[in-house]
Amino acid sequence: MMGVESQLVHIAGQITLVLLTLAILIAFVRLFIGPDQADRIVALDLISVLIVAYLAALSIYTGQRSYLDVAIAYALIAFLGTVALARFRERLAKERGGSEDTDEEGK
Repeated sequence: MMGVESQLVHIAGQITLVLLTLAILIAFVRLFIGPDQADRIVALDLISVLIVAYLAALSIYTGQRSYLDVAIAYALIAFLGTVALARFRERLAKERGGSEDTDEEGK
């Protein structure tokens, strides 16, 4: 029989997983609609952070530590991917002779 504390952790875990799933879906909307390449890169990075948080919450919810190992490995790979995308965008901007964002320069 589950105690009150165990039930509270179970309910809090369910709510956390649902909210993280909702946040991931909202970030996917930003990833698809853009409007800028920088917005898409930030959305992709946010999705990565939310997936790591989801895996950590899932680890607590299920009591399996293996999800934490997956979360750490995913965080490392996602960080490298974000750095690679940022460097690629920077190199493209240099090849074009300046910054890609012209909205801020005109003001």
